[in-house]
Amino acid sequence: MEPDNDTRISEFLLLGLSEEPELQPLLFGLFLSMYLITVLGNLLLILAVSSDSHLHTPMYFFLANLSFVDICFTSTTIPKMLLNIQTQSKVITYDGCITQIYFFLLFSALDSFLLAEMAYDRFVAICHPLHYTVIMNPWLCVLLVLLSWIMSALNSLLQTLMVLWLPFCREVEISHFFCEINQVVRLAFSDIFLNDLMMYLATVALAAAPLAGISYSYSKIVSSILGISSAQGKYKAFSTCASHLSVVSLFYCTGLGVYLSSAAPQSSHASAVALVMYTVVTPMLNPFIYSLRNKDIKGALKRISGVPVM
Repeated sequence: MEPDNDTRISEFLLLGLSEEPELQPLLFGLFLSMYLITVLGNLLLILAVSSDSHLHTPMYFFLANLSFVDICFTSTTIPKMLLNIQTQSKVITYDGCITQIYFFLLFSALDSFLLAEMAYDRFVAICHPLHYTVIMNPWLCVLLVLLSWIMSALNSLLQTLMVLWLPFCREVEISHFFCEINQVVRLAFSDIFLNDLMMYLATVALAAAPLAGISYSYSKIVSSILGISSAQGKYKAFSTCASHLSVVSLFYCTGLGVYLSSAAPQSSHASAVALVMYTVVTPMLNPFIYSLRNKDIKGALKRISGVPVM
């Protein structure tokens, strides 16, 4: 296939999860339901945190930001997928594809940073409880979130600009339901060494480094918990971390699945499953994980709905 003289093509084709016509209504209903649950669940979590003064603490401040980012993360990909299924179209414009790449990278990096900040908050609360209010002051919390936005935005901008410089053929098919950067870059009609290098460095800086911080925080937390004499104290300390550990495990395991499956082009089915888990299922489950065993969140939600708190 000859490259276009004008490297700015007008559109890409998203092949989606399945090309079987009889499966399209099922996929539409399934993903619409998951998207609505994700938005509603995370909005309720944000409302609970903002409306209850007892939840105006660093841990819930980070949690509310995580819920907002999860809504945006899912909204980057699913509405376009639903629109394409409904209109029986596979087209996404070049500008729309570049926009998807930018915001997907932005919100996935923000997720990683916020999870690391939540781990640091638990580390300070358990390992340095007497200095918690001094260390985790409101200014530090706001600064950490602001720095996360700045670093994520700069990374997204740089990687998106590098995609903009790539030449593409006239007709480009993406074997996913959205413009995943690794797939898009591999369709370019030029050398992509610099793009691969940038993606690798970004993975190390924006995913591996926060994960290392989370691992270090929890190694210190486990050491402190083991030093607690009473079994009740150990249980209480661990219970404050259980939800966060579950979310971290879900986020990084599905993210690792996306990375490994994208490295093996022949396993398109595995790649699609990993991307669905990473982009849809994880943001949907997060509010349920955090509210399932959290009495404070449950109490706030009951007060919002008018149910008496026992």
